Amino acid sequence: MKKILIIEDDNVLRGELKILLGANGYEAEEVTDFEDAAGQVLAAEPDLVLLDILLPGTNGQMILREIRAKSDIPVIMLTSRNEDVDEIVSRSSGADDYVTKPYNPTLLLLRIETVLRRTGGQPREEELSYRGMRLNVLRSSIFYKGEEHVLSHNEMTILHCLVKNRGRIVSRDELMDYLWDNSEFVDDNTLTVNINRLRKRLDGIGMGDVIETRRRQG
Repeated sequence: MKKILIIEDDNVLRGELKILLGANGYEAEEVTDFEDAAGQVLAAEPDLVLLDILLPGTNGQMILREIRAKSDIPVIMLTSRNEDVDEIVSRSSGADDYVTKPYNPTLLLLRIETVLRRTGGQPREEELSYRGMRLNVLRSSIFYKGEEHVLSHNEMTILHCLVKNRGRIVSRDELMDYLWDNSEFVDDNTLTVNINRLRKRLDGIGMGDVIETRRRQG
């Protein structure tokens, strides 16, 4: 049974999460002493952590950085903070996923399953290189000509998939499955929006020709 550690100061929400996880085959434990949350995570050795950002006397992103200094335990940020900058900072600090409240229980479970499947027993692939550009997946950033550029989760996931499969055409269906694990929850326009954002980011640093579209192929 996979063990999930909940770091959340809202007693009601924490209780709901424990019930949800327990009903779906997970062992759910909780942290209520937030001053040494990172130490408790390292001692408990869970399979995954659900971590809030806004916590009494501390900050979930600080806790995440403390965890990452010593461990690669998967961490999903579960927070009411819905600004892009909060997700970027969390991803850059090593978060495996970012879920905003109020959350859909079914989708949260899918996100947990996806993270566990991608990280379970597999060494993390920290960096890839392509045409002078380095991708650091853990930091969700690219390094080009001596500068670091932080990407959103979806931007990094798309670029990572394309670079990892360079030399062959990647279909849109394959990209959607790689991004969302179960593409029935999203439509094709969502992928188009994310690709266009990535193209714009790459164009801004002089790498606008990295992504090539093949009509009706990928």
